[in-house]
Amino acid sequence: MPIWFAYTLIVLLIITSILLTMLILLHRGKGGGLSSMFGGGVSSSLAGSSVAEKNLDRYTVLVGIIWFACIVGIGLWLRLQLSGT
Repeated sequence: MPIWFAYTLIVLLIITSILLTMLILLHRGKGGGLSSMFGGGVSSSLAGSSVAEKNLDRYTVLVGIIWFACIVGIGLWLRLQLSGT
């Protein structure tokens, strides 16, 4: 496989890592953890999950799958490069 394939996967991995971190930080806490211990559990949702939260969940899962595919792709590329030498 060409070297540009590895560079493309590395750039995609960096972008998805940053995006995944930001998406995870945007999620609302579900309560019961340390956040509720310090007053974070005081607010309650009226109707459960909103459409925005469901879409945020979907985007997070999608970016996580792309991130995982980049990791597997880099691993396979490295394995092919090491076995070829």
